[in-house]
Amino acid sequence: MGQPTSKQILLIKTVLFFAALLPLAWLIWDGVQGRLEPNPVEAITHRTGDWILNFLLLTLTVTPLRKLSGLHWLLRLRRMLGLFAFFYACLHFTTYIWLDQFFLMSEVWKDIAKRPYITVGFTAFVLLFPLALTSTNAMVKRMGAQRWRRLHRLVYVIAIAGVLHFLWLVKSDIRSPLIYGFLLALLLIMRLPAVNQRITAFQRA
Repeated sequence: MGQPTSKQILLIKTVLFFAALLPLAWLIWDGVQGRLEPNPVEAITHRTGDWILNFLLLTLTVTPLRKLSGLHWLLRLRRMLGLFAFFYACLHFTTYIWLDQFFLMSEVWKDIAKRPYITVGFTAFVLLFPLALTSTNAMVKRMGAQRWRRLHRLVYVIAIAGVLHFLWLVKSDIRSPLIYGFLLALLLIMRLPAVNQRITAFQRA
């Protein structure tokens, strides 16, 4: 398959942008329709949290998918996927400090200090900031490609922390966090040098 033209890439990015907003539109619609009862805050928190992990995993899927398929233009979608992970993380955290804690920062800091799942979730959120702030082409040039790549490897730590946050949050049914954990483990294994070489060889065959 040939490389898409610039116009085609722009169209793909535009479709992806609006598709990535659909979970938020769906959440707002359910809120208007009263479908978030009996605990709207919990529903908003969980759904935005799910989409953080979804976009993190999609971001991590781009590189192995590009290598397996030979569709190198997929790399041009990775930045947007990562920024949407950050966007939903901001909504997730805002829901917590606003609708759950009512901006009582003393209570927020107590939660962060005392509850491991909040500690690890907050850590992941903080680590997302330097990745979002350095996501532009200008920052890549300013930092240098090697330093930029080293910094953006934090996404692995963030994804692991996100899965742990979800796993420690749930109290009984852990199937969903285990599925996320399995998919993340698979994506990380595909980045091991030996596995990466096999993927490259498969793509060239």
